[in-house]
Amino acid sequence: MCIFCKIAAGEFTTEFLYEDEFVLAFRDLEPQAPTHILIIPKNHFENVEALSKFEPLTVAALFRAATELAESEGLVGHRTVFNTGASAGQSVFHAHLHLLGGRPFAWPPG
Repeated sequence: MCIFCKIAAGEFTTEFLYEDEFVLAFRDLEPQAPTHILIIPKNHFENVEALSKFEPLTVAALFRAATELAESEGLVGHRTVFNTGASAGQSVFHAHLHLLGGRPFAWPPG
């Protein structure tokens, strides 16, 4: 069982900032911005491509959560990111959406 599955199962004391029937959200332990929230599906899928194939409604739920969290965090602008595969920076192989904000971002991203 991966770390995000364990978090979703309640095996760790984690403050959830958002939860619905499909997803939950919590702060990243190694934030890359003043606001860095991870939004994960409750069911395990290795990446967003697999998630979109088998649970497309959950992909929409991830973005719905991001919208609500950005508003509740008072973010004027924000970035949402999926990393798919190790070469793209994915380190936990359970689909997850990063919500980043609270500072200016450059383009293209690093």
